[in-house]
Amino acid sequence: MNTESVVEFLGNVPLLQKLPSSSLRKIAKVVLLKRYGKGDYVVREDQTWDGCYFIFEGEAQVSGPAEEDNRSEFLLKQYDYFGLGISGNVHSADIVAMSQLTCLVLPRDHCPLLETNSIWQSDTTVDKCSLVERILHLDPLELNIFRGITLPDAPKFGKVFGGQFVGQALAAASKTVDFLKIVHSLHSYFLLVGDIDIPIIYQVHRIRDGNNFATRRVDAVQKGNIIFILVASFQKEQQGFDHQESTIPSVPDPDTLLSLEELRERRITDPHLPRSYRNKVATANFVPWPIEIRFCEPSNSTNQTKSPPRLNYWFRAKGKLSDDQALHRCVVAFASDLIFSGVGLNPHRRKGLRSAALSLDHAMWFHRPLRADDWLLFVIVSPTAHETRGFVTGEMFNRKGELVVSLTQEALLREARPPKPSVTSKL
Repeated sequence: MNTESVVEFLGNVPLLQKLPSSSLRKIAKVVLLKRYGKGDYVVREDQTWDGCYFIFEGEAQVSGPAEEDNRSEFLLKQYDYFGLGISGNVHSADIVAMSQLTCLVLPRDHCPLLETNSIWQSDTTVDKCSLVERILHLDPLELNIFRGITLPDAPKFGKVFGGQFVGQALAAASKTVDFLKIVHSLHSYFLLVGDIDIPIIYQVHRIRDGNNFATRRVDAVQKGNIIFILVASFQKEQQGFDHQESTIPSVPDPDTLLSLEELRERRITDPHLPRSYRNKVATANFVPWPIEIRFCEPSNSTNQTKSPPRLNYWFRAKGKLSDDQALHRCVVAFASDLIFSGVGLNPHRRKGLRSAALSLDHAMWFHRPLRADDWLLFVIVSPTAHETRGFVTGEMFNRKGELVVSLTQEALLREARPPKPSVTSKL
């Protein structure tokens, strides 16, 4: 049995799917292959624990302790495991092969590989990862349940940032599928505003597992309410047709453009901008995003200047990311909601306008492998807005001009309601 077939098998064991892909490859190199005939004892009650067993082929029966009146028996099948989580140093039940049985055994000395500090990296603690990777880190609570939080230095706008929902929910879904299957599409709905001060529980539903495709639904829950839903489809890499009709627009190289921090400094001192606006920029609480953004057409426009409903900008994650392709797609999903829907407001901006924008739904299609820590060009157009709903479409290209992602979003766009006047006593 070659290493790649072992890796593919391990990727289908639900217990192991929460681990970084690098951990699975390490486990694949040290597991031992053991075969048993029908009726053979795999382990006996009170036998010294020697490692974690994964059933590769066949079935085995577990029998509870002999002294119990109601001796329980149940069947173990492919992808089931036993020997992990044992209290003490001995097995607590007999396990007998019910057919020709093949197991992969992770020796006890290597069982620490089953525990990692990060769901994305096996050799790095979470606090050493880049900010966006830390935002997308989840704590596995149970087999299909994860917990995410809003970090103090994460983007937020008085509520949980929509991209955080998309990125974290996609991370949860990705950690319940074979890591050889990578997300190729997702559809999501924002139902309620998220509270930045309490954790978010992500409940993953395993809708389908096929040979080449898998489907997951994720419910994000706070205070007992589902506040966000994501459905994602995953596919194993396969050879097929390849063409591209979309072309990357002619834009300046990102290395020649200003960063958001540099653009902010320039706006504070730009005499062509209103003094009131410059003062507002200077005094606003500025928290750098974990995503670096460089606009292709920097201008003197403000958020009250009417402009066409389109925008081009380069972006990339700050810091180096691990090589896990699933992580890179989660980062792109996170970043995709930062400025997306606001482009639909461009033709309606005017002096004194106070607007409100809330994402309603968000869809993405991943066409080709990508790196989120290298520059990607985001091309955004808003074809229409009507009845308080704005619609935007987007395309993402890598520096070679390859179309890597297509996106759509619908958002609630409307003038902000003026605050109600306070009632004062006339007494």
